[in-house]
Amino acid sequence: MSIHPLPPAREPTGVGRLPVAWWFMLTGGVAAAAIVAGGATILAMTAQVRALNPRPEVAAQLQTLNAALVALLLVVAACGAGLAFIVRFAVLKPVGALTEQVRKVAAGDFDHRLRVDRPAELAELSSHVDAMRGRIVSAWRVAADQAEELRRSNGELEQFAYVASHDLQEPLRKVASFTQMLEQRYGPQLDERARQYIHYAVDGAKRMQLLINDLLDFSRVGRATGEREPADAGGALDAALENLSAAIEDAGAVVTRDPLPVVLADPRRLTQLFQNLVENAVKFRSERPPRVHVGVRRVDDLWEFSCSDNGIGVEPKYAERIFLIFQRLHPRDVYPGTGIGLALCRKIVEFHGGRIWLDGSAGGQGATFRWTLPAAEEGQEPS
Repeated sequence: MSIHPLPPAREPTGVGRLPVAWWFMLTGGVAAAAIVAGGATILAMTAQVRALNPRPEVAAQLQTLNAALVALLLVVAACGAGLAFIVRFAVLKPVGALTEQVRKVAAGDFDHRLRVDRPAELAELSSHVDAMRGRIVSAWRVAADQAEELRRSNGELEQFAYVASHDLQEPLRKVASFTQMLEQRYGPQLDERARQYIHYAVDGAKRMQLLINDLLDFSRVGRATGEREPADAGGALDAALENLSAAIEDAGAVVTRDPLPVVLADPRRLTQLFQNLVENAVKFRSERPPRVHVGVRRVDDLWEFSCSDNGIGVEPKYAERIFLIFQRLHPRDVYPGTGIGLALCRKIVEFHGGRIWLDGSAGGQGATFRWTLPAAEEGQEPS
């Protein structure tokens, strides 16, 4: 199996830039020079002593000492040669083999096995590293299979969503249309209960159409969506307020804002995000005229937005539940809707790499929603 190679290895610094073989060669060279210098010094001192014509017994002892020193130097040289052989074949060569094998794995050949037989420490190390490689490859294959299955499943869901948006809505439109025609044509012959049943049927069909449209929109986030690009948050809010102009005017709402920045987002989804949050603020209003404020502040490389209102608020214990799909805190006849709006907001924000949460809310004191979006790079302008 060959996949994308790993990033280049980190460059060593300081004395670590020298390979270990060079260290052994340097140490061996210094030791050899010391031995040669020591031998030369001994020979020079012996020649100087002989030049003094010592007594025979001293000359004999000197001869024995010279022989012992020569033998010692030969033993040291032999030990050095043996040590060099051991280091070469027991350390440097296995380390080089392990390094070469690791390079092949790092280059992308993750099926290449790591095996070093000597010494015992390197053999154990290579065995552990190879076991980790095997586990990672196995987990990667499972993850790849799951990702492929997820892509296939997402494709089927997206296809189903498109089918649902067209094929399921057509019968609903017919049900609503013919039920209304039934009421118009036979209205005088129907009693109050029959008219109520017709109203329930039409209302149910319309609510089903709205639910299907919301589900379709929810399923498209992250798939059938535009690319993230520098987007003017102020322009997105303007578009959202334009879409909500009738509801804002009917409720007598006032929407204020901070100067909004340029963010890295899909402009259409950004408009949808503002529209859902402002619409919620207007819908869940108290007896007072709605007051909505959209604020923003910079947090590192993110922009943290907020949408505050003076409505009925949300109890803190429901801070997570309200972001789940189809979760409602109020009866449908009191506050209409499908229960998808805030779930869609969370999906949009998370698709852009941010998060959304309820902050500082209490019953009757209004609610504040906060969310983060990535900031556009310096100098980038909306397209």
